[in-house]
Amino acid sequence: MKSIYGSLLPAVLAATITVACQTVQTTQGGAVGVQRSQMMMVSAQEVEQASSKQYQQVMNEARSKNALNRDAATVQRMRRIVGRLTSQTGVFRKDAPAWNWEVNVLTSDDLNAWCMAGGKMAIYTGLIDRLKLSDDEIAAVMGHEIAHALREHAREQISKSMATGIGLSVAGAVLGVGQVGQDLMGKVAQVTFELPNSREHETEADRMGVELAARAGYDPRAAVSLWDKMAAQSSGSPPQWLSTHPSHSTRQRDLGEYAARVMPLYQAARR
Repeated sequence: MKSIYGSLLPAVLAATITVACQTVQTTQGGAVGVQRSQMMMVSAQEVEQASSKQYQQVMNEARSKNALNRDAATVQRMRRIVGRLTSQTGVFRKDAPAWNWEVNVLTSDDLNAWCMAGGKMAIYTGLIDRLKLSDDEIAAVMGHEIAHALREHAREQISKSMATGIGLSVAGAVLGVGQVGQDLMGKVAQVTFELPNSREHETEADRMGVELAARAGYDPRAAVSLWDKMAAQSSGSPPQWLSTHPSHSTRQRDLGEYAARVMPLYQAARR
């Protein structure tokens, strides 16, 4: 799915770059200790509003193609797992449990899943069916994607592209009014569907994801078996949505280490 909107607005960027830049701590460290300041040049509200509009467009398109939530049992399964994961998000962000979380299942052979800013999610049937995922492995997938939203990685990517002069100027946009709002929606679509996350973002999402899974009562070690399945399906290379992550062996080692770190949380949740 691709969506491209609008034109570059360098003049607006030049006028807003100084006043719009801020350094923030989006999340608390949790047991896995993900703590890093992030440079932001667009507000969380603007990105969340753009994400919500973009999400509705994607869902409407899927509905028109009869590709939205075709299997009630699969949808119920996904929403049960995601509900348990999102109930644990307060460990990283106190505001997150109250987000308007939403997950839908899209019929597609692609090995894909994503979570937009503000908690709008989708998982593709190809990922569930081709990999024959267990509930623990689905929790690993969606915990990883939820972590991207908690860390506001999309907002950070947009901000980075603004700072380097590559992206669209969206600071101060009033969403839905004029071309600037459309530009921001286009940028949200680009970072969600087209641009890979950085290795730093992927590692943060891996580590936070295993903690969310463990706290929700899902075996965090399933993240390792999930990666094995994805690598096997992709001829030894990760699918596009994980293409910038370190090598298979590096990832296995890191996931194994952090899964072991959060095992007491999993054991407590199971009790």
